[in-house]
Amino acid sequence: MKVVLSGYYGFDNVGDEAILYSIIQALRDNEPGIEITVLSNNPPFTEKTYNVKAVDRWSMLAVCKALIASDGLISGGGSLLQDETKLRSIPYYTGVIQFANLIRKPVFIYAQGIGPLHHPFSRAVVKRVLRKPEITVRDQASKKLLERIGVQNPIEIVPDPVLGLKLAEQNSTWWEKQAFTGSAVTVSVRDWPSSVDYKQKMAEALDSLAQEGKQIVFVPMHGKHDEKASKETAEKMKEESYIAPYDASIEEKIAIIGKSDLLVGMRLHALIFSSITYTPFIAISYDPKIEAFAEIAGQPVAGHVMDEGWNGSSLSQAIRTALQNKGAESAHLKETIGHLQREACNTAQKAIHFFEKEVRGNKIGEGSLKKR
Repeated sequence: MKVVLSGYYGFDNVGDEAILYSIIQALRDNEPGIEITVLSNNPPFTEKTYNVKAVDRWSMLAVCKALIASDGLISGGGSLLQDETKLRSIPYYTGVIQFANLIRKPVFIYAQGIGPLHHPFSRAVVKRVLRKPEITVRDQASKKLLERIGVQNPIEIVPDPVLGLKLAEQNSTWWEKQAFTGSAVTVSVRDWPSSVDYKQKMAEALDSLAQEGKQIVFVPMHGKHDEKASKETAEKMKEESYIAPYDASIEEKIAIIGKSDLLVGMRLHALIFSSITYTPFIAISYDPKIEAFAEIAGQPVAGHVMDEGWNGSSLSQAIRTALQNKGAESAHLKETIGHLQREACNTAQKAIHFFEKEVRGNKIGEGSLKKR
């Protein structure tokens, strides 16, 4: 079987790279001989890192050739069909899906988070291209949004693929070199346009914890972008803090978060890394997907980057409460996330069965035409 994967891959975003890694892992677990071609912004990196074929996602000729030679397209995971961050996301990802539709290649929407879809154009295009694909989404809000805009295909809710990531022993050379003593709080912060100085609020809360002897460790999830946001927040602090290497591997960033006592996080996949290591987290939201996952994991959202209704004091108190209840919170995460980890691996099986059924159907159809 040959499949093409389309997503936000090759952009040095650890969250999306973790999605790719987990999907490849799950596909190979279910179909060891599967041939995978990834549409990537950095094909050499993708090929070397994951031992797959990769083509330039911006080359229309390369994308078309890959799809023509495949048995089907996997679109996802991640938040691809949305117009909140980039207006070109909808035209690009729906364009890839539509070409697959045109050449009669089956399309599997893999655990996507849908929306926001602010513009009528976005809603109309998404509704149109999702008439044929098999659709799985990662939360109830995504399903409701697709139903609201008129998508009539069955829509199944499945866990984020990263929840199914199979972890080897978690180690971080960088962490070991720091020789931290006492409790550690990891932090995932990103830039977001807002009139609220949320980084100042976070810095005040982190200062309060550092004064109590907690080690504050920033974990950049999107390369140099998040390293910059981490440095800006750290510079607002009066106390000492640490910033983990922005180019650390997926496994090392999972290890760093897993070795901490608690995560304060904005990035969705920082929260997921926290969950799969059963490390409690406090979320700072900038997007509905953050609230959606925090609700799934049963962890608190302490504030929103567009909202003035929280401050450093309320955030630090939420962190202290979580740390005091760490044992219970970790046990709760293990119970809550445990079954989702098992279910996440099943999505790849659904995709493979879907493609096998479609390929068989196409062969039967071709045979009937030849007899005529």
